[in-house]
Amino acid sequence: MRAALLVATASAVLLAPAPVTAATGTSAAPTVRCPSAPAVSRPPRPSPPPAVPEQRVVGGAGLATSGLVVPPATEAPPAVSATSWLVADLDTGQVLGGCGPHEYGTPASVQKLLLAATMLPRLDPKQTVTVTAADMNIEPGSSAVGLVEGGRYSIETIWLGLLLNSGNEAANALARLGSGADDAAAGVRAMNEQAHRLGALQTHAVTPSGLDGKGQFTSAYDLALIARACFAEPTFRRYALTEQAQIPVQPAQRTKGFEIQNENQLIYRYPGALGGKTGFTDLARHTYVGAAQRDGRRLVVTLLGAESAPKRGWEQGAALLDWGFTVPRDAAVGRLVEPGELTATPSAVPSALAAPRPAAASGPMHSTGSGWLWSVTALSGAGVLLVGGLLWRNRRRLS
Repeated sequence: MRAALLVATASAVLLAPAPVTAATGTSAAPTVRCPSAPAVSRPPRPSPPPAVPEQRVVGGAGLATSGLVVPPATEAPPAVSATSWLVADLDTGQVLGGCGPHEYGTPASVQKLLLAATMLPRLDPKQTVTVTAADMNIEPGSSAVGLVEGGRYSIETIWLGLLLNSGNEAANALARLGSGADDAAAGVRAMNEQAHRLGALQTHAVTPSGLDGKGQFTSAYDLALIARACFAEPTFRRYALTEQAQIPVQPAQRTKGFEIQNENQLIYRYPGALGGKTGFTDLARHTYVGAAQRDGRRLVVTLLGAESAPKRGWEQGAALLDWGFTVPRDAAVGRLVEPGELTATPSAVPSALAAPRPAAASGPMHSTGSGWLWSVTALSGAGVLLVGGLLWRNRRRLS
């Protein structure tokens, strides 16, 4: 009887009319197109896995749109070239608005935030480690901080190389070291487990760095969940606001020490900036995550698929943050689910579904083999949906 009541409750939540969150102020309104910058020519994008309805309502039914979702009677958000974006409150978890928040996108280097959310608690920043040949196996021409094979570095130095200069060799090293198996592939599996725990059901990592890989996707909503986990870590907040760091000399490799600088211009040019992460590949285009505080509020912005003209990714993020700070504190179109909420035990499900905190009735999602095998478990524990595989080729340059 209890199981039947839970299933009925979940069905009512999933099938209930969407909350009044569209720009038109009506729940049955057609999709509202997002304000966008002038159209640009884009390279072909990989086809994402088929959409699963339960994933699209994580955080609230109002977020299940490919178009614009903002609170009624708020200012229109600025036009940006990003194909999808989201603005949320880091502290309350309220989603203030977005454009296609659950649309699939390619992450590029903002995927390094998932690596940070997974591995920061596992690694001692004071430990000194040795970089291996496997760590240095990155795509020619892709971003690197300048670590050398056989070099000895503190974990903290490698984190700074990852977050300031987007070093792909640093990503490989941290995934390997934090895996518990001295294996970067095991580190990627841990990243996917962490994404699932955070409720980022549309995120699947293939590489630790964000270098393009078969079946690698995320969404603006998922990135906000991941960023929120990162900014909850004091160590991450310190790294994200670090402007310069020193990479030490390596006498055995006859390499000199050098200084690196934070590539995220938000921390230099935006009052109240908290940091974030930039990303770019030819496939993903520009991706960005940034956060800032103002008048006692901390907001995060995530965007995918942006072009650098007429505004660079961080500038588009800054414009959306400015807009977010104009949204009243009590206005929201959804919320960020809490870590572990979507994998809670049955006894915890009613609180997860209780108003005013609507959550999707979705469960584990994972991949196996060379394709995608998404399993979405209903609250009854009975239904499993298998969705076909996705393959695409050619990794592209990452910066």
